[in-house]
Amino acid sequence: MTSKFLSAAASGVVAIAMSTSAMAQTAPAAPAISHGAPLAGVCIFSSQRAVGSSAVGKAVDARLKTIIAQVNAELTGERGTLDNEAKALDAKKATMDQGALEQQAAGLQVKANAWQRKGQLRQKEVEATEQKALSRVYQELDPAIKQVYQQRTCGMLLDRESVLLANPSMDITDAVVVALDARIKTLTFDRERLDQAAAGAQALTPPKK
Repeated sequence: MTSKFLSAAASGVVAIAMSTSAMAQTAPAAPAISHGAPLAGVCIFSSQRAVGSSAVGKAVDARLKTIIAQVNAELTGERGTLDNEAKALDAKKATMDQGALEQQAAGLQVKANAWQRKGQLRQKEVEATEQKALSRVYQELDPAIKQVYQQRTCGMLLDRESVLLANPSMDITDAVVVALDARIKTLTFDRERLDQAAAGAQALTPPKK
């Protein structure tokens, strides 16, 4: 999914692709260890593992990968066009008038700068898309957590990422995933369009007098 061509401006999109794909990964199996008796009323939960292993979490991850691939394809195509224009201009520089050469080179630089800004915008759009989708998932996750918390008669719920070791029988993550899957299995969304949002905001802004 990653593209070698991306400049520093657009490479953040690839970073998003890598970070979102990590969402669905689970931690490597730990070596066997003996635990003491579970503490009554104390439960442990991993939100990262719950989202990553849930049906909706996997659906979000797959959709984000598709969006990122579309963004990279768009930027790749435009970069290819710019590269071809640059090669064509370079081939004509020996026979072209210096003034005309500088004028065309300046025009090409304007296009390159616009492409770079688009890469930065697309990165922000992917980030905004991911945040919005995950926000919806966590909205559905909260009642699932409370449901299992009450079913297991927990008196305290600890974040698994903040606990070094604990008796696995105190972990309610798998039960929460089952409850979450019963609430929602997929999520449909498209890439956020920040350029359209900015244009709309400008249209609503009254002119200065």
